[in-house]
Amino acid sequence: MYNKIGLTLFILIHFITFSSFAQQGMQLVWADEFEQEGMPDTAKWAYDVGGHGWGNHELQYYTKNDPDNVQIKNGNLIITARKEQRGDNPYTSAKLVTRGKADWQYGRIAVSARLPEGRGTWPAIWMLPDVKKLNWPEDGEIDIMEHVGYDPGVVHGTVHTDAYNHRKGTQVGKQIKVPDFNRAFHEYAIAWTPEEICWYVDGKQYHTFQNQGNTAAWPFDKPFYLILNLAVGGDWGGAEGVDESIWPQSMEVDYVRVYK
Repeated sequence: MYNKIGLTLFILIHFITFSSFAQQGMQLVWADEFEQEGMPDTAKWAYDVGGHGWGNHELQYYTKNDPDNVQIKNGNLIITARKEQRGDNPYTSAKLVTRGKADWQYGRIAVSARLPEGRGTWPAIWMLPDVKKLNWPEDGEIDIMEHVGYDPGVVHGTVHTDAYNHRKGTQVGKQIKVPDFNRAFHEYAIAWTPEEICWYVDGKQYHTFQNQGNTAAWPFDKPFYLILNLAVGGDWGGAEGVDESIWPQSMEVDYVRVYK
């Protein structure tokens, strides 16, 4: 709960932010403020469901419409990973996508979130192209924010393409320290143009990836949709094991805003 000074600062910061975007000619074209309690808006969000490891040997089973794993409460979307068996998977969680609901080519995508903590957590805010059959990494991936619990307070912004991906050990990304990642909400954002993608935390730019003029390096000339998820373990998130004593853990999202 904000005190009067905190509430005033919050309103002022958001007024300045919106004014800045307006001055840059940017217009809010899509948003979810998560004001209606209950389940996420089905006009805006769908689910990826299942527990097949998701290409990274992850441990969770992603559920659908399960309030234990996803709900909107007190103005926040809450995605929760729990230690509970679901089929062959020892954990459950949720993965929300705008695929089939909304996608964007260029613009500013901003998500305010508070991240979980603990070894084995792997929250992500990211984007994939809206294509009939994904050909990864050739079709591209934009990771707006990733955090692995065994390396607390280090947030990653990355792209994956045919030329630059972790299978080849050539992925392009940078990191920024966010010491209170688990205690405070921070805005994780990208600004995406035909020339470059820039990464920001709370308006501070820390990474740029430029268009090199070839599709192997730059497949980012088509619409992408947004993904919000909390994975458990996996090749990266579980590289130093999973602390079985920390669950449940949640990623809370205050808002998602897209500007063109």
